[in-house]
Amino acid sequence: MAQLTGQDSRQLLTKLRDTLAENGDGQERLDRIVRLVADSMGTEVCSIYLRRDRQTLELCATEGLEKASVHQARLRYGEGLVGRVAREASPINTEDAPAEKGFRYMPETGEERYSSLLGVPIQRLGEVLGVLVVQSLKKRTFTDDEVYALEIVAMLIAEMKELGAFVGAGEAMTIPHQRAIMFRGVSAQEGSAQGNVVLHDPQIVITNPVADDPEAEKKRLNAAMDQLRISINTLLNANRAGIADNEHRDVMEAYRMFANSKGWIRRLEASIDSGLAAEVAVEKEQSATRARMARVPDPYLRERLHDLDDLSNRLLRQLTGQGRQPSDPLPENPVLIARNIGPGELLEYGKRLKGIVLEQGSVGSHAAIIARAWAIPMVIHADKITVEALNNDSILVDGDQGIVHLRPDESVATAYGEKIAMAQQAIKQYTAIRDKPARTRDGVTIELLMNAGLMADLPSLESSGAQGVGLFRTELQFLIRNKMPMRDELAELYGRVVDAAKGKPVTFRTLDIGSDKVVPYLRPEDEPNPAMGWRAIRVGLERKAVMRMQLQAILRATKGQPTRIMFPFVAQFEEFQQARAILDKVIETEIRLGHKVPDDLEVGAMLETPSLAFAPDQFFEMADFISIGGNDLKQFFFAADRENERVRSRYDTLNVSFLTFLEMICKRCFDLGTPVSFCGEDAGKPLEALCFATMGLRTMSMRPSSIGPVKAMLRRVDLSEARRVINKARRSGNQSVRKAMQEWLDKQ
Repeated sequence: MAQLTGQDSRQLLTKLRDTLAENGDGQERLDRIVRLVADSMGTEVCSIYLRRDRQTLELCATEGLEKASVHQARLRYGEGLVGRVAREASPINTEDAPAEKGFRYMPETGEERYSSLLGVPIQRLGEVLGVLVVQSLKKRTFTDDEVYALEIVAMLIAEMKELGAFVGAGEAMTIPHQRAIMFRGVSAQEGSAQGNVVLHDPQIVITNPVADDPEAEKKRLNAAMDQLRISINTLLNANRAGIADNEHRDVMEAYRMFANSKGWIRRLEASIDSGLAAEVAVEKEQSATRARMARVPDPYLRERLHDLDDLSNRLLRQLTGQGRQPSDPLPENPVLIARNIGPGELLEYGKRLKGIVLEQGSVGSHAAIIARAWAIPMVIHADKITVEALNNDSILVDGDQGIVHLRPDESVATAYGEKIAMAQQAIKQYTAIRDKPARTRDGVTIELLMNAGLMADLPSLESSGAQGVGLFRTELQFLIRNKMPMRDELAELYGRVVDAAKGKPVTFRTLDIGSDKVVPYLRPEDEPNPAMGWRAIRVGLERKAVMRMQLQAILRATKGQPTRIMFPFVAQFEEFQQARAILDKVIETEIRLGHKVPDDLEVGAMLETPSLAFAPDQFFEMADFISIGGNDLKQFFFAADRENERVRSRYDTLNVSFLTFLEMICKRCFDLGTPVSFCGEDAGKPLEALCFATMGLRTMSMRPSSIGPVKAMLRRVDLSEARRVINKARRSGNQSVRKAMQEWLDKQ
């Protein structure tokens, strides 16, 4: 056939659908497909390669190549032209395949006689499931219509594979979503969880991918598009009042523009004309979008493609009526799986979740901060898990190792059940010492405080045994809203925080945004390195009205009670002086307005940059307290981005240089009479906490769930003995004291 028209494509898809409906196993169905496609395309060869695993393709059916090579011939992704199609998720169309760069000849297939080759990816939602290939003896370049027709067939094959139509011999033809799979990711919160999958954005199941009546399908599509546009207009109008600047308004209008894109709609209708159901047409376009997203280096373009991907998801939900609603009940022991999730969306699920697994995300994201505050095991960077998982699948989350077992076998499930039981037993032991001091065997008492950011965290203040709140992250209330919160709203919230603390100290950290914490209604800065850019105190000193408003809210909330305020990311003395001057003016204004201000007000700074450790003595004398922000300090000390796994994991907190630096800070604060504490994830790790105490720290702030394990560790050791072990390790020239300390503890 020289050229395929839309009518030809529809006829081919109809024949394929009828063929797939006939009796027979998966192999017989694939054999019928390759014969039918070869005949329709006018080629001597048609072959289907399906994914055996994430890096291997297996020849599962062929018309024209050696039959003995079926289930024997295999290619790695990127190997040969077929492997290239799979790796790049885009077609290859050549009239002289052997002359193409990267061509790999497989003698077992007998394909050396064939010149021309057209290969297209078999993909669904951007996930390559295989490759569909046609080859011809004579040299020919396949037309655009033929390429498009073969892509349509490949889309049908992808949908039928998803429905289990090709179950048969070999790994590549197993029933989808039934195998046990292990995913290696990155730990964002320790702990183990055993439960059932809840997909934040579940896959759409399409039972009839071929449409008999294109006009009826286009009417369905247009009706769904109308509903989509209405929902988007409602969304944008509801948020319009919270849009603070023209740039953000332009971004949101671009979202509306995509929903009205005539080019997008034309491509969808063309796929319907070729014989696909409306849902499959949307999925075909979405797969192409995701393939482009993977290849685009420009972050702005990637974000715009992500908008289009999100619109496709919304349109699919409109067409099928499928997808989760916030009001839908959760299964027993729910474990949330998502590509990514914001803090507001996570808060909607609440503490009912037993675990969280993300394909993307970061250890410093506010979703991760919420998970840590709630002590919910969390794994990020679990690549492709949203494609493999189905709602209610059994799942195990190992937050300690950053590993996820989807549909685990019995032996793995038993082992994890025992691990969870042991963890629960340890919790009982920690409860027994909840009201006892964290006093070491040689009589040193360490004050253990908790970090918080939500009202939901505050009940942990009593149950964990924390002696106060060493860090209340005020920015979470800004991040989960689509407009700037009002001063009275913040004052009411902070007042409830103070009341819930029941007289225990609460340290309010002023707004710490920027870097990975992006507030949508404040103009985002396009910075090459946002972690070292316009963030935290730098934003507050530039946006003084925002800082004043927040300080007023804190002062009014405390109603004259003892108050602690901390400024984040102070890099030099002058910044602290400027922030303190703003606070002094706010206090003057509050007194003039007749509001009660605290007699006991302590104002401190978070030491997160090495530069502040070398500030003039006057800084330490002016500051009422210093809190070492370990997360940021460590990344700047080692010049290792904590969001970059390639470098983050190479630098140990118990590195001799870092511990010596902490010891220097403690000594300087002690000499100048400035109270100092350590706040960060590492404070919640028992071995690290022990080493910090040995370096001179007497106050540490951590997530509530870590207080029990840290207290148990401190109560069974002698700091003077630990000091001798650390000093010996330092003198030996070792880079880290971890091994020496662990060996010493094992002997205790």
